[in-house]
Amino acid sequence: MTWTLPNSLSVGRLLAAPLLPLAFFLWSSPVADIVALLLFAGASITDWFDGYLARKWHLTSRFGAMIDPIADKAMVMVALVVIVARTGMPFWLTMAATAIVFREVFVAGLREFLGAQAGQLKVTRLAKWKTTVQMVAISVLLAQGILLHAAIQAVGTAALLVAAVLTLITGADYFIKAMPYLRDKETA
Repeated sequence: MTWTLPNSLSVGRLLAAPLLPLAFFLWSSPVADIVALLLFAGASITDWFDGYLARKWHLTSRFGAMIDPIADKAMVMVALVVIVARTGMPFWLTMAATAIVFREVFVAGLREFLGAQAGQLKVTRLAKWKTTVQMVAISVLLAQGILLHAAIQAVGTAALLVAAVLTLITGADYFIKAMPYLRDKETA
C-alpha cells in the first residue's frame, strides 16, 4: 500500500468521526456545536477533495477504494446519532436518520456479498445528489445549536427527509441492479 494524500484525507475523515460526539462531552454549547460542525464540514469537503485528487493525480488505490466509503459512512452515521440524541429523538428526524443508516448498512452488506461483482454497482448521479443533500442537511442540523432558531431544525429536518427519500430510492436501485447476482444457480 502506498500512502498518498487522498488516502491520508480519507483516514483523517475516519479518525475525525468519533471526535464529533466527543466534542459534546468535552464542551458545552455553542463551542461543542461549532467543533462538531467544523469537523463534519471539513469531512464533507475532504470527501470530495480526496476523490478529485486521486483521479486527477492518478493516485487511485485499492486501499483508497476501501477506506473512502468506510470513512464516509462512519462520519454520516456518527453525525446522525449525535443529531438524533441532541434533539431528543423527534419522530421525523429519527425516521429519516433510521432510513439513511439502514440503506448505508444494506448497500455496504450488498457490496461485500457481491465481492468482485460489486463493481457492477456504480455510483449514480442520483446517489451523488443524495450525498450532497445529506451533507447539507446534517450540516444545517449541526448548526442548529449555534444559531438557536427553531426554523433551522425545521429546514434541516426537511432536508434530511429529502435525503432519506433519495437514500431509499438509490438503495432500491442498487438492489435491483444486484438482483442478477443474487439469484441462486439452478442445480442439475
